Amino acid sequence: MAIGSKELAPDELDTFEDERLIDELKKAKEELFNLRFQSATGQLDSHGRLRAVKRDIARVYTVIRERELGIRATPAPVEVAPKAAKKTKKTEEVAPAAAESAAVDTAATSAEEKK
Repeated sequence: MAIGSKELAPDELDTFEDERLIDELKKAKEELFNLRFQSATGQLDSHGRLRAVKRDIARVYTVIRERELGIRATPAPVEVAPKAAKKTKKTEEVAPAAAESAAVDTAATSAEEKK
């Protein structure tokens, strides 16, 4: 029987985004600190919980490192519906001007190549 948190199973950690992994890591470290403090003062009820929290921390660090190395895939971010862009006169004026300058640059370079 493995001791560990059912909240931080390796399969579940794969679905977490990087920000949430870091939050889980902070929570686990804080819990480990509190458990060590309870142990030092003699108030700790479950010594197995110390071991479980340490393993949870190791699991999170492993997932983070594997993502850095490209061993484990980072979950695709949830896309939010983009807001409709409002067209203004400035954006409409910039686009034709950019197209004209690109055409002039192309004509100039082709004329230079012919020489």
